[in-house]
Amino acid sequence: MREVAAQFERPAILFSGGKDSITLVRLAQKAFYPGKIPFPLLHVDTGHNFPETIDYRDWLVNEVGADLIVRTVQDSIDQGKVKEETGKYASRNALQTVTLLDAIEEFKFDACIGGGRRDEEKARAKERIFSVRDDFGQWDAKRQRPELFDMLNGRIAVGENVRVFPISNWTELDVWNYIKEEGIPLPSIYFSHRRPVFERDGMLWADSVYINKDEDEVPYEATVRFRTVGDMTCTAAVLSEATELDDIIGEILSAEISERGARMDDKRSEAAMEKRKQQGYF
Repeated sequence: MREVAAQFERPAILFSGGKDSITLVRLAQKAFYPGKIPFPLLHVDTGHNFPETIDYRDWLVNEVGADLIVRTVQDSIDQGKVKEETGKYASRNALQTVTLLDAIEEFKFDACIGGGRRDEEKARAKERIFSVRDDFGQWDAKRQRPELFDMLNGRIAVGENVRVFPISNWTELDVWNYIKEEGIPLPSIYFSHRRPVFERDGMLWADSVYINKDEDEVPYEATVRFRTVGDMTCTAAVLSEATELDDIIGEILSAEISERGARMDDKRSEAAMEKRKQQGYF
């Protein structure tokens, strides 16, 4: 965090309301205490987020006194820059890329701090902590800089920007243990709760007007929680009775699927995430 402040002129924290970006906010608080976090939080809102996440975002910004910038995918759709997907698996998740790149251009951000971790997905494992994007916002896995002995090179050409991943080498368990140690409040959907869900492709999806259901996809109530938080149209729940952090940590230790195993956007193809990253995705 301090390296970003030292090497870049206009950084921002990419904030989704998920546990990883919440962890980034706490790290930023501690890095610059007792001063204010010197970066704004940038949230790219799909319009199809979980309401609990939006409520938490607004609470957190007020609680820590951070500056918040929100840009919406709906605006990108209205401007004709992206087209709304149709069909059973329609989602706005991939459409965020254009909105993000427009926001980077609008505010001239030269560094965007994200909560990506190498253990999440194989494309993310290729990222460096300082990961350079070209002047089109695109990422090339073959042009990654070496980072020896934690030496972080923030030198970029005019028009380029850097995605920064401070917790790149953390695991999901590391994040949860840190949240427990720091006593960080979280959105309620991370903990066990009752909500209407329906089954699709062997997973449980939160019933929502944003999801196009088949006639046989009948909602029913179940006790669930979410391991990862994204767009409602691509984030599935897991059956769970975990109401405390210790319960969640215990579930992670015994889990047989990865955290992003419940993210449909990662399953569109073998290289789904890498292709989106090449285009400028988070």
